[in-house]
Amino acid sequence: MDLQIKGKKAIMAGGSAGMGRGTAERLAEAGVELFITARREERLRNAAKEISEKYGANVTPVVSDSSTEEGRQALFKACPDPDILAITIKPPAPNGNFLDVKPEDWRDSIETALIGPIELMRHYIPGMKEKGWGRIVNIATFSAKNPMLWRLMSGPARSALINYTASVSREIAKHGVNINNLLPGMFRTEGGAEILEKEYAPAFGLPQDMDVITNHFFENNKIPTGFVGEADDLAPMAALLCSPLSRFIVGQNIVIDGGQHASIF
Repeated sequence: MDLQIKGKKAIMAGGSAGMGRGTAERLAEAGVELFITARREERLRNAAKEISEKYGANVTPVVSDSSTEEGRQALFKACPDPDILAITIKPPAPNGNFLDVKPEDWRDSIETALIGPIELMRHYIPGMKEKGWGRIVNIATFSAKNPMLWRLMSGPARSALINYTASVSREIAKHGVNINNLLPGMFRTEGGAEILEKEYAPAFGLPQDMDVITNHFFENNKIPTGFVGEADDLAPMAALLCSPLSRFIVGQNIVIDGGQHASIF
C-alpha cells in the first residue's frame, strides 16, 4: 500500500527500539525524511544507521529526552518543521504496592508520559496548521483505559494524555491536522523485557526465575491470542495514521492488545 507520504518530514520520538523503532522503519520504508530521538546515544545512532541502510532513507538521530525542556529544545532545533510527529516513551517500571508510590514517582510519570508529549505537540501544531496538513500519533498504553493496579505509573498520566488529545484533535482537524493515539497492550520489546526481568519480579516478590516470572505474567494478564505482541504488530497501524489515508480518523484511541481489554468501546 502506498501511504502517500514520500518526501514528507517525520519525527519518531523514542525511535531507537521497540514499537518506536518498528514505526520508524515503516515510515522510512514509505520514503519520509526521518528524525529519530532517544536518550541512549549509541543505540540511537546504530538504529539510525541500520534504518538508513535498509531503506535508503535520510535518517537523522537526535539525542533527546522529551521529558526535559533541554531535550525538547534539542529536537526543535534539529527538526523545526515536521509534517508528521509520532511519540512513544519507555514503559515505566511496575509500581508494586500502590501505597508505596510517592509524590516524586507521580511527578516523574507526569513529566515523562504527559507533559513531554503535550509540549512536543504544542510546539509543532502551529506549523502544521499553517501548512494545512499534519499527523500526530501517540503510542501510549491500553492502561490508559484499562486500569491496572500494578501499572499506576503508566496508566493515569496517559489517561490524561488521551483526554487532552481528544479535545485538541477536534479543534485542529479543520486545518488538516489529525491527532490519534494507539494503546498497545503487552508487547515483546527491549524495554518491556528489561522491566519483566529486572523489575516485575521484585514488584511482586517473585524469585529471579524467568519461568516463574513468565507464568505469573500470563496468569495475571490473560491474552486471548496466547502471545504478546511484536513491534510490527503495531507499526503498520501507526504508519497508516501518519498518512493522508487517515484523513477521516480524528481523536481516536485504538487498542492493539491481542484482545486482552474486554470492551466493545
